[in-house]
Amino acid sequence: MESAALNLVNATLNWVTMALNAPSARAVVFGVHIGGHLFVEVLLLVVILFLLSQKSYKHPKRPLTKKEIDELCDDWVPESLIPPITEEMQSEPPVLESAAGTHTIINGKEVVNFASANYLGFIGHEKLLESCTSALEKYGVGSCGPRGFYGTIDVHLDCEARIAKFLGTPDSILYSYGLSTMFSAIPCFCKKGDIIVVDEGVHWGIQNGLYLSRSTIVYFKHNDMESLEKTLEKITAGNQQAKKLRRYIVVEAVYQNSGQIAPLDQIIRLKEKYRFRVLLDESNSFGVLGGSGRGLTEYCGVPIEKIDIVTAAMGHALATEGGFCTGSARVIDHQRLSSSGYVFSASLPPYLASAAITAIDVLEQNPDLTSKLKENIAILWKGLSDMKGLSVASNPESPIVFLRLEKSTGSVKSDLQLLEEIADRALKEESIFVVVSKRSTLDKCPLPVGIRLFVSAAHSESDLLKACSSLKKVAAAVLRDQIHR
Repeated sequence: MESAALNLVNATLNWVTMALNAPSARAVVFGVHIGGHLFVEVLLLVVILFLLSQKSYKHPKRPLTKKEIDELCDDWVPESLIPPITEEMQSEPPVLESAAGTHTIINGKEVVNFASANYLGFIGHEKLLESCTSALEKYGVGSCGPRGFYGTIDVHLDCEARIAKFLGTPDSILYSYGLSTMFSAIPCFCKKGDIIVVDEGVHWGIQNGLYLSRSTIVYFKHNDMESLEKTLEKITAGNQQAKKLRRYIVVEAVYQNSGQIAPLDQIIRLKEKYRFRVLLDESNSFGVLGGSGRGLTEYCGVPIEKIDIVTAAMGHALATEGGFCTGSARVIDHQRLSSSGYVFSASLPPYLASAAITAIDVLEQNPDLTSKLKENIAILWKGLSDMKGLSVASNPESPIVFLRLEKSTGSVKSDLQLLEEIADRALKEESIFVVVSKRSTLDKCPLPVGIRLFVSAAHSESDLLKACSSLKKVAAAVLRDQIHR
């Protein structure tokens, strides 16, 4: 009906246009020549305004019949709860049949393990086992309550005090799970409207914490201090509003996705110049870097007081579980009231806190552990540095030796297939267990994928040399076509 009316109006307007364009339709008003087309345009505007003012046509309301309801139900297709399962998602990782030490059992066969971040060789350590056993006998397995609701046990307070004393900070706070430390600490301090400048290579735990914070996130190029300075300059230059906001720099000490070590001294210089706060994740450097294993601050000679927030997972060097945040008393007290992972999660099982205390004691009593780890890293790094088809992308002092393809195929999927074939053949043919840095669909890290080798102080020289020769042999076979291009 409305369409027919429009057609009638258009036909009428066409006739009027022809009539008004005739010589008789022209006039002179106050010496100005007015053509018929001006009248038509005004008339069109009036018609358009009239049509826009009319109420839109609505279908008369009536209840659907049972037949119509059944037809709609038959046609409806519910949205899938999960994305389609691809072939890559269906792959199953190897299953360990013994402790994840430097040697483990997979499919009934002993292999050399470079897939576990057992940096100090504490997995299966006699003193840690004794500590866990006595804690289990005294406290049982779990706490059955969050820290603020009768889940605090004396061993938790002892562990927090031990970590703070070891690192030289006023206080520390324990979390039940390593990743939940980053999930909780970042949103605890960073809120909507705050600015966070972060390295593009950070691991997924930090990425998720950034997402939960709802802050404005700005990435800089991986471990590139020139890019960081340009980013900080761009944010602060002439921006009076930015100076009133809370501003943070978030970095890892040792990057899990590349094995690179952050230049903390330069970061602190930029922090002080542009007046930002620094959040440092020491998950892969705590117990590893520095003369006594106190992490990146000791390694770079930076006073820990210059770092506003330090986090770390305890599932690596300490061979236990959980995580911690350390810093000033105000930083720690704020988390006890506002950090979701601390307030709402059941507290860390007491035997794991006891194991962490013992691990720090053993590390302090055996400073040669970090020296041995450095020697092993140097042996493996040197042995793999002349590898054909793959190159070592990690820092020479990093406990994560990271291998990347010298020539990418141009596709992440194809690169992963090549790397996984190398890892699979190394395990099946050479009994060397390594891991590919495969990322989930949630992980937005843009860095190239590669093969990660976690070096341990407990690896023997023969383990390291075997890994070098085996990986060279397998990589040469898998990448033969690529190498000769």
